[in-house]
Amino acid sequence: MLIRFNVKNYKSFSENSEGYSEEFSMIAGKVRNKKEHIYDDGKVKLLKFAAVYGANAAGKSNLVKALRFMQCVVVKGLPEGHIESYCKSDMSNKKKPSYFEIELKLEDKYFAYGFEVVLSESRFISEWLYEIHDDNTQEILFERDIEDGTYEFGGVLENKELLEKLNIYAGDISDDNSVLFLSVMNQNKRKLYEENPDGVVIKKVFDWMMRSLDINYPNQPISDYSYLATAETNKVKEVCELINTFGTGITDIKMEEVAIEKVLSEIPRPIREKISKDIEKKMAETNAEETNADSLEPKIHLVMRSNKNFFIVKSAQDDIKCETIKFSHGNSVDVLFDLAEESDGTVRVLDLLEILLAGEGKTYVIDELDRCLHPCLTYKFIESFFEFSRKKNIQLIVTTHESRLMDFDLLRRDEIWFVDKDVNGKSSIYSLEEYNTRFDQKVDKAYLEGRYGGVPVFTTIFPIKEE
Repeated sequence: MLIRFNVKNYKSFSENSEGYSEEFSMIAGKVRNKKEHIYDDGKVKLLKFAAVYGANAAGKSNLVKALRFMQCVVVKGLPEGHIESYCKSDMSNKKKPSYFEIELKLEDKYFAYGFEVVLSESRFISEWLYEIHDDNTQEILFERDIEDGTYEFGGVLENKELLEKLNIYAGDISDDNSVLFLSVMNQNKRKLYEENPDGVVIKKVFDWMMRSLDINYPNQPISDYSYLATAETNKVKEVCELINTFGTGITDIKMEEVAIEKVLSEIPRPIREKISKDIEKKMAETNAEETNADSLEPKIHLVMRSNKNFFIVKSAQDDIKCETIKFSHGNSVDVLFDLAEESDGTVRVLDLLEILLAGEGKTYVIDELDRCLHPCLTYKFIESFFEFSRKKNIQLIVTTHESRLMDFDLLRRDEIWFVDKDVNGKSSIYSLEEYNTRFDQKVDKAYLEGRYGGVPVFTTIFPIKEE
């Protein structure tokens, strides 16, 4: 689970008034009500939900982008266009390092991982992974000073046999400022961790960044509907009932076979060729793994999802077939509708169901949650999230303009955050918890009146001429 995220010198985030990074935290505040909204393991209390508000261009999306940037750097390396991503509100930032750090709870332990990078020069200058103990002290697991070419290991990584191998890998990149140690140690290292389980912590941090942190932007599908692809009949019925509670009018979901040639013919050739190779590769892997030659259970090889289409590619006994999703409305069970025929709001609801049906340990970040949703539907979804999250430890962080969510009947004070931008174009992050707002306060009205910042300030388009 996410504990805290810090960023400095990225997009509109420069540094705070004391020269430190801007911080977004999921640590619960002093609020006493709605205890079911928090995760409490006896050591730390973490929020399961946070809503981030702010005017257009205030920096809400930049907070999401900063998280996504850190994830991308760890998993894939520095992305295209990164050299221009430093905070340009102060041109001296071009030569200054950008700072990214994330604190995590993994199983029953706590970790802080981060790095510094001079973006304009594509140059990493430091990297670290610490274990945080119950007394709030931290223990070095690994630390790199890339400019000096030095590194250090500690904690569970000091296991003699493991340490010898880690020193070899770290030594190979000691003067390489273009790569991260965490990334290198998760490239073809399966055998290393099997033989040295003390080192698995490095893999767990990487896996959380890659698989458990799920970041979504307004112009992309949140879900690939895999929750329907693998669902049993009784599960599909449960999903239908859940969809219906959001007023979509959908009463049934069915999977219908379509010709895979027709599906592939509508896809651009380069993508079509890649998909065909992916299918062949996954079929070969499946055949190699099967121990029961008589197995009739279909194997799912590929789930394809675009804004308005959804296809599942399966195989059974060397036969490939493709299915798509269809919907019934009302009592018309014989009339089926494609995903492309559903409204944008219904598609958005189907996407959001992924979060409600998610497994343990996922942290979802959604930019513009309320996109295509009626205000009442957005409110209803957050209510549903809290109901579902009682039974599992998942987190949801959203940016939104929907002020109706600022309701103390729905949210805790510490679940409401703001991003504001000053006259120099620098963004700052802060929580409503800092204001100690009374529980009878009409916080949505106060927000729209600008009491907490994060609202647009307008000027006249046409100056008034003096007589």
